[in-house]
Amino acid sequence: MFAESPIKRRKSTRIYVGNVAIGDGAPIAVQSMTNTSTTDVAATVAQIKRIQAVGGELVRVSIPTMDAAEAFKLIKQQVDIPLIADIHFDYRIALKVAEYGVDCLRINPGNIGSMDRVKSVVDCARDKGIPIRIGVNGGSLEKDLQEKYGEPTPMALVESAMRHVDILDKLNFTQFKVSVKASDVFLAVGAYRELAKRIDQPLHLGITEAGGLRAGAVKSSVGLGMLLAEGIGDTIRISLAADPVEEIKVGFDILKSLRIRSRGINFIACPSCSRQEFDVITTVNALEQRLEDLLTPMDVSIIGCVVNGPGEAEVSDIGLTGARNMSGYYVDGKRQKERLSNDDLVDQLEKRIRAKAAQLEQKNQIKVKQVS
Repeated sequence: MFAESPIKRRKSTRIYVGNVAIGDGAPIAVQSMTNTSTTDVAATVAQIKRIQAVGGELVRVSIPTMDAAEAFKLIKQQVDIPLIADIHFDYRIALKVAEYGVDCLRINPGNIGSMDRVKSVVDCARDKGIPIRIGVNGGSLEKDLQEKYGEPTPMALVESAMRHVDILDKLNFTQFKVSVKASDVFLAVGAYRELAKRIDQPLHLGITEAGGLRAGAVKSSVGLGMLLAEGIGDTIRISLAADPVEEIKVGFDILKSLRIRSRGINFIACPSCSRQEFDVITTVNALEQRLEDLLTPMDVSIIGCVVNGPGEAEVSDIGLTGARNMSGYYVDGKRQKERLSNDDLVDQLEKRIRAKAAQLEQKNQIKVKQVS
C-alpha cells in the first residue's frame, strides 16, 4: 500500500556509475563506504558484500596509496557492485584504478597538481566512460577560502565546488556529480540549495562526520530530509561512526519515510503504553531482525491496543491490533476471522508476512510481464 511521494525532483543530467543510473529522475541511490584497511582484501570484500546484501547500491573505497590501488584490483575482481575510488592529491593513483576497472573517481581536479595532470585523469575517465565525483568538505576548504570567509559558510563550500566544476567545464567533461558536505546541518543544507541553482549535474547528499549511530542518524535525517523534501539529491550516504551496513539501513529508512523509495517492510508500530495487550517493542524488534532479507515493499502495522490499531491496520498490507490473549489480524486492510495468540506473535507474524511478501512479489512479476 505504498503511496507515491508528492515530492517533485530537481531536474538534473544523467550519469552512470557502473550500471547504476544517477540523476534525471533515476531512483535515488543509497551508498556507503568501507572502513576496513583497503590492503586487507579479504576483509574489504567481505564488508562490501555485507553492504550489498542489505541493499547498498554503490560502495566507496579509500585508495590512499599505490599498494591500496593494487589491492583494489583484487577487490574489484571479487565483487559485482559498482565501486567508487576515493583519491586525494596523487593523480597516478586515479590512473591506476581506472586501469583496474573503477566505476567512479572521487577526486577534486583542483587538488591534484598541474593542468597536465588533471587533463590526463579527465582524458582517461572520458576514454573509459568513468564519471567523477567532486567532493567538497566543510572541514578541508582551501586556505584562501578560509581566509576570505573567516569560517566555513554555504558560499565558501559552493565557491570551492565551482572551482573544480570550472576545471571540468574547460576540459569539456560533463559526466560528474558534486557534493558539498559539512557536519553542520544548516551549513550543508545552505550549500546544497545554492549549488542546486548553479549546475545541472547530479548532487550526492551527505551530512559528513554526522556522529554515532543514533545521533548521526538523527542529524542526517534532519539535513537530508530537508533537501530531499525539496527535490534536491540524486545519491545519498549516511556518514556514521558505525558499521557501514547501518548507513544503508538508515538511508533507505529516510527515503521510505518521504515515500521516495520503498524497500522492504515499513513497520508502523506504537511506542507502547499501559493499554498494550502484548509486548510491542520486543515483537517489532524481533521481526525487524528476522525480516531484514525481505526486499518487497510492504506496510505492516503492529499496534498494542484497539484505540489506534484498527485505523492503522485498515491502511496496511498486514495489521495487528492488540487485544487480551488473542489479537485482531488484518490483511489488505480487512479484518480476518482468525485471531492470533499473543503467546507466539513473532513466529506467527513472520510466517504470514513472508507469505504476503511472496504473493506481492508474484503480482509485481505478472505486472512486469504484462507491461513488457
